[in-house]
Amino acid sequence: MNQVKRFFAALLCVGIFLSASGQTAYADTGEDASAPDTGVTINVYNWGEYIANGTDGSMDVNAEFTRRTGISVNYTTFDTNESLYSKLAGGGASYDVIIPSDYMVSKMAREGMLEKLNFDNIPNFQYIDEQFRNPEYDPENEYSVPYTWGLVGIFYNKNYVDPDEVKSWKVLWDEKYSGKILMFDNPRDTFGIAQKLLGFSFNSEDTNEWDQAASLLKQQKPLVQAYVMDQIFDKMAGGDAWLAPYYAGDAAILVEENENIGFTIPTEEGTNFFVDAMCIPKGAPHKEEAEAYINFLCDPEIAAANMDYVGYSTPETAAKELLPEEVQNNEIYYPPQEILDRSEVFVALSDEMNLYLDTLWAEVKMGGPGETATLIAILVFFLLLYIGIVVYKKRKLKKQMS
Repeated sequence: MNQVKRFFAALLCVGIFLSASGQTAYADTGEDASAPDTGVTINVYNWGEYIANGTDGSMDVNAEFTRRTGISVNYTTFDTNESLYSKLAGGGASYDVIIPSDYMVSKMAREGMLEKLNFDNIPNFQYIDEQFRNPEYDPENEYSVPYTWGLVGIFYNKNYVDPDEVKSWKVLWDEKYSGKILMFDNPRDTFGIAQKLLGFSFNSEDTNEWDQAASLLKQQKPLVQAYVMDQIFDKMAGGDAWLAPYYAGDAAILVEENENIGFTIPTEEGTNFFVDAMCIPKGAPHKEEAEAYINFLCDPEIAAANMDYVGYSTPETAAKELLPEEVQNNEIYYPPQEILDRSEVFVALSDEMNLYLDTLWAEVKMGGPGETATLIAILVFFLLLYIGIVVYKKRKLKKQMS
């Protein structure tokens, strides 16, 4: 975070501590006083590095929420939508607020995994811009409130990659960068890049189109150094990798702190327009307190302080106007309409297509159906070997006892 941002963040934090926002039953207690402890702790599950935490002069958002409301926050993180889904679907965890991406919101809503929101407890929803209301992934706006948005682009090392080359996703298939290319370690984002190159929709239900995308990714695999998520920061900053598709909001971390790293949004084929949204899981033990937390994050001053640290785009014009002009005018965070018009949002695929995608993803990462069959054969061999050892030991023990 640069010096201008640090100065702005400090001023904004002072202003917020002196303000008296918050319109739910859990209201701001005022300039100096803190709300009494309610004895309630909400469990929040969010992406890593995705909330202001008090470092670099930023606001500690969760601590400020507790100060104002007396509600404590137990905050943990996940790295992919799929890991979030698996944890909730497995029933092994209880959360009050989660922040999945667009297509996962629609999937979880369809499967009855989300609570309908009581917007009487979220009056700050009024600040969410009209273009982010009633989205494709939640058409009746029953289950979610937008948290951030952005586009997917390409980070590149300026010392080795020509900026003109990263105007197309094709650069990620260029053999001269073999071993220096990173790809997303999740199927929707990775397949999405291949789909855009082929001119297909992200949300296709045509298996033939997905097969073609898988074939393209298998051709690319020998060039890929690794399939990663947040590990791109270290790999790109250290020069181990030269090309990596990732989310525009993270340009603040890489580009501003490393003059050798550039970021661009491919304009030739278009890209993914993503939204991460705040939701409440079905059966959440503290629904009203969770809605107070969502409302708090929608306060324009809180949203501005939060996004100034996180680096992603806010769905609130009122919050955007509180950000430094250098951020407001940066086309990485707030691109022109012609780029937005060429972008597409993920929505949930059918269950059948999700299963098909999982199979294709396994084939891509393992090199194709042949290697998948080999892996299964190896697993069966070791399973039979294990069973044989167990049977042998039981027979030997039986002989010793007889």
